[in-house]
Amino acid sequence: MGRLARSPTVETLALIAVVFSLQQFTSLVGSFVGLGGLGIAFFALSPPLGVYPWTLVTSVYAHASLAHLLSNALALVVVGLVVETVTTRARFHLFFIATGVLAGLTQVLAGGFVRSPAGVLGASGAILALVGYVLAANPLSETILDRLRLHRRAQFGVFIALALLVTLVTGTAGAALIAHFTGLLLGLLAGRLKVLHADRGGGSSGPRGPERSTERL
Repeated sequence: MGRLARSPTVETLALIAVVFSLQQFTSLVGSFVGLGGLGIAFFALSPPLGVYPWTLVTSVYAHASLAHLLSNALALVVVGLVVETVTTRARFHLFFIATGVLAGLTQVLAGGFVRSPAGVLGASGAILALVGYVLAANPLSETILDRLRLHRRAQFGVFIALALLVTLVTGTAGAALIAHFTGLLLGLLAGRLKVLHADRGGGSSGPRGPERSTERL
């Protein structure tokens, strides 16, 4: 119970629930004053980006529906609990926000070139970044890549191809595919570099007692 209380995955789920509740409240207020869609407009990232700058962050935690939220929450629990065993709370949250924002920005900016600009919201980009991290940072993947002795550019090409394949295979109608691709690619690159790994087991232990080694996923 103590671990769950300090779990960044649980904290992220709580943030998602709070933001979704605020969305529902905003939508309710908007319906009373004749402004439908406020729950989306005030939380989704959409052009022009300077109108509602806070949506850079809120869009990562906001969701279009309860079903959208629940599906992402399930995926977050599965992968988040794995990643948090090798990192710190601060790194987990910073990674989640950074990859979510970058995925959303890429969707809005790049998507505008292929169709009319549209808003984006949801944690899928950040969650897929966590998925990519697990895929690239685990011992099996490391062993395979090391034995292949691929140049860094070749590894980058492999990650792009893998991210594109997974995005196309798992994509559904209405999904922010560019954001999904971006999040997964960022996670794969970060996993290969192990940017989230933090050795908290060395040296003297703090008041919480000795921590386990965090060298492997």
